[in-house]
This record gives sequence, C-alpha cells and structure tokens, in this order.
Amino acid sequence: MAFKRQSKIADAIVVGGGVVGAAIGYGLAKHGMRPIIFDGGDQAIRASRVNFGLVWILDKGDGMPAYGFWTRQSIELWTSFSDELKSLTGINTQYVKSGGLSYCLSESEYNKKAEMLNRMCSQSDTNPYESRMIDRLELKHLMPSIQLGPDVLGAAYGPHDGHVSPLNLLHALHAGLNQLKADYRPNCPVTKITPLEGGFEIQTSDETVFTPKVILAAGHGITPLMKPLGFDIEIIAERGQIMVTERVKSIGLLPGNGVRQTAEGTILIGSTNEMVGFDVSTTAEAGASMVSRALRVLPSLSDLRINRTWAGIRTLTQDDCPVYEQSKLYPGAFLATCHSGVTLAAVHAEKLATAIFIGALNDDITPFHSDRFKKNKSSHQIKEPH
Repeated sequence: MAFKRQSKIADAIVVGGGVVGAAIGYGLAKHGMRPIIFDGGDQAIRASRVNFGLVWILDKGDGMPAYGFWTRQSIELWTSFSDELKSLTGINTQYVKSGGLSYCLSESEYNKKAEMLNRMCSQSDTNPYESRMIDRLELKHLMPSIQLGPDVLGAAYGPHDGHVSPLNLLHALHAGLNQLKADYRPNCPVTKITPLEGGFEIQTSDETVFTPKVILAAGHGITPLMKPLGFDIEIIAERGQIMVTERVKSIGLLPGNGVRQTAEGTILIGSTNEMVGFDVSTTAEAGASMVSRALRVLPSLSDLRINRTWAGIRTLTQDDCPVYEQSKLYPGAFLATCHSGVTLAAVHAEKLATAIFIGALNDDITPFHSDRFKKNKSSHQIKEPH
C-alpha cells in the first residue's frame, strides 16, 4: 500500500506540462513564484504530437476578432520569447518569422479564401492580419527556387506567419522551468482537486499539496478535474495525421498549409481534421489524400521517401478559439485550453501568466470566457492544420 506524503504548500500548481501548461508555469516562475507543474506520463493525450510547427495568424479569429488580436500579440512577442529561452537554456527553438502561405488549387479555393480574408479584416476597425491574396506569379517571386505544380493558382499570404520546432520549444520551456527553480514533475498526473478555505488541495498518486492558486492546462486531461472547481466546458477531440520525409537540403520553401520544411531538412506533409474520438490510428486513405495534395503543390516531392507517419489528438473548443477563465465559485482556480499552444506560447508566458499571477484576467483575455458559448451558438470553423 502506497502512503501519501505529508501535505506541503506550493505557490501555484499547474496541471499539465505540455506547451500550454509549461508556458504558463514558465511565466509564473519569471514573476518569482515557485510553481509545481504536474504532468502526465507517456500515455497522456498530447496535442503536441500532432503539431505542425506553425506560428500562425493567417486564419485565426473569423467571427471572433479578439482571437486575431490575441494571436498577433503573441507573434509580436515571439522573437524576444525565443531569444530569451535560448539565452536562458541554450536551446534554439528554430523560430523564423518568414511569412506563410495557404495554397489555393482551384478558383473555388481561391475565392473562398479571399472571402474569408475580407470578412476577417472587416470585423474590426483595426486589421491585425495584414494578409492578402497573391497570384501564382507573386508566389514564384516569393519562392524563386520552387517549381510549383500547375494546379497552384495562388495563395493567401500572411506576412506575420512563421514556423518553429515544437519539440525544441517544449524542451526549452522545461529547461527554463528548471533554470527558474520551478518544480516540473513528469509521470505525475493529478487525480483530484478539492477546494478548501484559502486554496486547493491537489492530490496525485503519492502526495497531497496545498496551493492558493491552481491552473488547469492539461488539454483533454482537465475534463475529469474541472467540474468540482466550477468549470463546465466541452473539450472536443480531433485527430490529425502527419507525414515526414527524409532530409534534403533547403529548398527555399515558405511554411504553408500542408507542406513545411523543417530546419533539419525534413518535409512535413499534413494534415487531417477527423472527428473520430481518441483513436490515434493512421489510415492509408488519409495518407494518400495528404500526399496527393502535397504533390499538386510541389511535384518534386515524389522523389522523396516518407520516413514516418503518425497521428495525434488536438484539443478544440466549440468555436476553435481559446478558453481562459477564473472560477466564479472558487477564485484562484484558472482554466486555460486552446488548440494553438505553440502559436500562443509567447503570450501565454507573458500576458496570460501575468494576469494569473495578479489574480485577475484583463480586457484582452475576458472575451475568451466560456460564457460566450451560452450567448451565441457558434458554428465549428474549418481551420488550417497546425
């Protein structure tokens, strides 16, 4: 029989050590707190497994302008955030603000994308996107060494988009937590959270910790923990499949929807958006579809070998936008969930962590409260893969 250790006290507890939880914990530690970050094991459902590595604003916020501005804030912080992590840990996130593309392979796709950009730009007095449609000729000018397939008519171009290594980012955040004296604990999932006077009792399989502040940031892992704290949101599982090729020298490719070259030289091909519950199987049909579209963009990919294909489960909300809130019943309990943890890592580590440290979510963050789902029935938007 395992005995629990005597209860201890922590400045704050972050439930979840993925990109979202690690970024928040890192930000709290920068404020001088000594948070404990409880993380699951290798079998935990991790959205990072299916991350495409895009730091992206191009399609964020259709119907919710606040999401576009929140994403733009994160992108404006990303260079200094990446530099800070490298200075502190020696780990290069490989972040590049290169501009990004969403390819259009038919007139219908081009017109639909143009309508989306016009709609998003018109939803606010200030345009956070600065995106535009470009034709095939301008695409060739942007990427002179790339031989595009004949079906490529043009693309939506986002000057503020870019890409990063998600694995390096997570590694750097964990190393940063260690440097800032935070306590990151892998293979230690939280089993129960009990509100008490002045704070919360956090239980794991072998210890109990008391804290005045707890942050739920474990993606699908927060579902069994949220209701006792007064949270009630639906977290949706979406499967994504990705392929990766052998390494080749840089081909001068801007990151885009479905095709990206990593700093190591591999080509990522993806991805799918499948509502199949928590099934992380890969399928031949999805692979064939991804490869077919990628070859229509870059026919030269036919010369490369596919080294690996895998699938993971994304964390979505009803409108694909983040949810951040503090419990109305139990102040000091916060929830943070989103599907764009890599893009938003910089603003999570800076502005969201600061708001949680202070104990009040400011005007930039309040639009993301789950009360919006009660006021408006939001349709499920189609987004680009990440």
